[in-house]
Amino acid sequence: MIRRQVAEESILFFSILKWFFLAMVSGASVGLVVGCFMLALDAAIGSVQVIPNYYYLLPLALVCTSWVSRRVVPLADGYSTNRVIASIHKNVLVHPFSVVKAFFLPIITIACGGSAGREAPGADIGAGLSAGLSRLLRLDPADRRKLMICGISAGFAAVFGTPISGAIFGVEVLFVGALLYEVLFPSFVAGIIGYQVASAIGVVYVHTPIKFVPLFTEDFFLKVVVAGIFFGLVTVLVIETLRATRRFLEKHARRLVIRALAGGVLIVLLVELTSEKYLGLGVAQMALYTSGQPAEWFDFLLKLVFTALTLQAGGVAGLVTPVLFIGAASGSFFAKFYTISSTHLGGLYLADLLKFQNPVFPALGMVSLLAGAANTPLSASIMAMELFGPEIAPYAAVTCLISFLMTGNRSIYPAQVLVIKKTRSLGVQHGREMGDVHQRYYLHDTRVAGGLWLFIRGMKKALRRMFSKRRRR
Repeated sequence: MIRRQVAEESILFFSILKWFFLAMVSGASVGLVVGCFMLALDAAIGSVQVIPNYYYLLPLALVCTSWVSRRVVPLADGYSTNRVIASIHKNVLVHPFSVVKAFFLPIITIACGGSAGREAPGADIGAGLSAGLSRLLRLDPADRRKLMICGISAGFAAVFGTPISGAIFGVEVLFVGALLYEVLFPSFVAGIIGYQVASAIGVVYVHTPIKFVPLFTEDFFLKVVVAGIFFGLVTVLVIETLRATRRFLEKHARRLVIRALAGGVLIVLLVELTSEKYLGLGVAQMALYTSGQPAEWFDFLLKLVFTALTLQAGGVAGLVTPVLFIGAASGSFFAKFYTISSTHLGGLYLADLLKFQNPVFPALGMVSLLAGAANTPLSASIMAMELFGPEIAPYAAVTCLISFLMTGNRSIYPAQVLVIKKTRSLGVQHGREMGDVHQRYYLHDTRVAGGLWLFIRGMKKALRRMFSKRRRR
């Protein structure tokens, strides 16, 4: 008995040592390459965007990125986060050339004004480098998959400077409603090492803790709940707009080059009609929203349009950074609208708390839209603490979970595998990718959702009868 226990603990001890070493090597290599990517991206943005009307280069840039991504080494198509997730589920290694694509093509897209993010290249580079490391060490398929997940965590942590949420994101993003606990330890190690290496080579992260005194009141907590519902609806709008834009462009511009050129020209025209602030990463604009500067009501809508056109027309980059921008702008609009409405209805004490609440809702919007769009409420809640301080944690957890539930069976990553039902009233098939999920609606009088739906349907029938009687008279 004692010998068996010693053998068991020895195996676990050497397994921890093994994955500590592998995660350190993976995190260091990913942090180094992703850090170089971010520095190169900043240099490219600084060089290109000093040119007057630099965004006129965007149509040509989209043509270039779309052609290279589809025509040059077409087998190396693992340069998007969604395809990396699909590769992990199928236990297929990411092609080494995908790392090269994920490094250079997003720089071209973003530097020329494309509305896209830098987190996907980070995660994609991480998965590709870890896949190469697993080949070099001749790991078995299970360990290769595990190491690729560590690479995603390290890439995400190195991009945003959030080692804890980055580590969890790499695990949480694979499945909707489940965590691979056996990968958490190496993911944490890889995320922390990746963040530290990127910082050491000169990547600067700006975290702005919100100076907010969380005075809990029933009114404020109700506003947080309403905000979560609002952010969930905005997330649905984001996902459906991306889908509709892709279908529209594929239908009316079937040729790849024509689609990219048309999308780029549309973005240029929109910039001339609106503003340049919707181009590129938008990090500076997000900082303004989270510092209290109010957003226009249409800011999040225009950013969504710019992002959908950029990515669906052939741009190669990430989605999370634009989602954070949309969340911050919609949160700023929500804070402004809710304060005006409440003041009009009775004042309360919202005007006195405006200086505290204005930056809070943009911050909540950022993480809540990430939670809903990527189905990652846990990592999004932790990201709120890493970016804005621990005081916002309870409110961020509430809005992230509500947004996650409101999004339903949708995702910006269709390759995610669904494991849970978000409500018993939706019949879905477990174990399928989100893009292949077909759902049915179960409505019963004993359930709240079904009861409300039946009540609404009954009211519609009653109104129809009333109007039909009036017409007969």
